[in-house]
Amino acid sequence: MNRALHRDNVASAEALARDCRRIALPLQGPAGLDPLIARIAQARVVLLGEASHGTSEFYVWRAHMSRRLVEDHGFRFIAVEGDWPDCFAVNRYVKHRPGTPSSARDALRVFQRWPTWMWANWEVVALAEWLRRHNADRPEEQRVGFYGLDVYSLRESLEAVLEYLERVDGQAMAAARAAMRCFEPYLEDVHDYARAAARLVPESCAEEAVDLLVSLRAAALPPEPGDPESAFAADQNALVVRDAEAYYRAMIRGGPWSWNMRDRHMWATLERLLDFHGPASRAIVWEHNTHIGDARFTDMAAAGMVNVGQLAREALGEDQTALVGFSSHRGSVIAGHEWGAPLHRMHVPPAREGSWEDVLHRAGVGDSLLLMDRAAAPHLAEPRGHRAIGVVYDPETERWGNYVPTVMPRRYDALIHLEETRALHPLRLEALEDEEPPDTYPWGV
Repeated sequence: MNRALHRDNVASAEALARDCRRIALPLQGPAGLDPLIARIAQARVVLLGEASHGTSEFYVWRAHMSRRLVEDHGFRFIAVEGDWPDCFAVNRYVKHRPGTPSSARDALRVFQRWPTWMWANWEVVALAEWLRRHNADRPEEQRVGFYGLDVYSLRESLEAVLEYLERVDGQAMAAARAAMRCFEPYLEDVHDYARAAARLVPESCAEEAVDLLVSLRAAALPPEPGDPESAFAADQNALVVRDAEAYYRAMIRGGPWSWNMRDRHMWATLERLLDFHGPASRAIVWEHNTHIGDARFTDMAAAGMVNVGQLAREALGEDQTALVGFSSHRGSVIAGHEWGAPLHRMHVPPAREGSWEDVLHRAGVGDSLLLMDRAAAPHLAEPRGHRAIGVVYDPETERWGNYVPTVMPRRYDALIHLEETRALHPLRLEALEDEEPPDTYPWGV
């Protein structure tokens, strides 16, 4: 590198560090969230990210923010990157529905689909117990819900529709049984359905999935006694069956189609929940940064991908949408070495040189809140890598993967940066009488 170019790079790095230090606010405890809450509390939808699916602090800080938004600003529900049937079981628990388990720990054992640790963990136990306490003395219309936005649960959603119709003796039972007959050979592993549909195109279960949704809606069944959300939940499960059928077929094609179908389903589910809760309702979303940070300001846009954060901004406007991302410089995480593999506590190495995480570390901001000021911090508009760890992770790939090129002040409205983070605390899903919470439980709420 010649000396002039080296001087330019050093000057640029120093200017970027100054911009970071100027907008960074110390985050030494929940009170440090005050400026953020003041900025986002009037939004219709607040989307809270995470840089991995297995980091304790991301869950804890989201719980702090969610409690403030619920208690002080009347937000009506939390919607997460989880399956509808499992999350709805937790929703029934936190809303004191009849027949629910006696503890959040037991309620969370419903999460049996890999990666179980995303929601079956002690951090979410603490959140669910707080939600239940919050709802205890409130009328139905003021109880705060917990819902899943995702599209993976084809089998579980189909079974849930059948169970609902068996209880209410619905007119849609014939369509539900037809859908079950079509999907039944593939329900042990829905990826088998995707592979079979690819071989037999145009044959698939698409028609049966659509007929199920149409028939259920035509039946216009009422809610069950004691559960005013039961009919809405059945309709949502039928919608999941329809969209999951299309999603699993799209996976075989590759490209952006399956990603876009999944994120459009999640956004459509969020819209349905807002409509169901009324025109004044407001929502909190917990999803990975890759879903909540506006895709237009990453390399996802060039690949033809959209995400929930982008769709929310486009539908509601930026003044009604708040996007909060997370980052960390180093630490540990829960993840698997490959899809379906056992979970492991893995080391997260110091961030790659030149990444946003590395820049913030070198700037010395520590644990901090950055409220994005696009006009006053021009050097922050430079795209650079922003770490993203999924449920499958290999620390050795840090050299060439795991980073999303990001224009930080446009991708998010705010960023919470943490210097060192710890792996979250998964539940053991088998029922063990002697299972004790970790020493530092409860967290966040």
